[in-house]
Amino acid sequence: MQQTLSPERVRADVAELLDCDPAEIAPDENLVDLGLDSVRIMTLVGRWRAAGAVALEFPDLAEQPELAHWTALLTGDAA
Repeated sequence: MQQTLSPERVRADVAELLDCDPAEIAPDENLVDLGLDSVRIMTLVGRWRAAGAVALEFPDLAEQPELAHWTALLTGDAA
């Protein structure tokens, strides 16, 4: 996956859709348990594709809905 997003951007985008402070999201916490549903995940897929992660697909995020996994997938860095 092309590395076009920063860890801070990934965290901020997730926090925006969860309506919380980015610092409140633990890297290994299940984002679905925090309220991130499939519609919001698709919103992120669209947003991040537009930002350059053109190969990103819904299952890439849905199969392991943790900030650390998403950050590594999108940026190559840990959350």
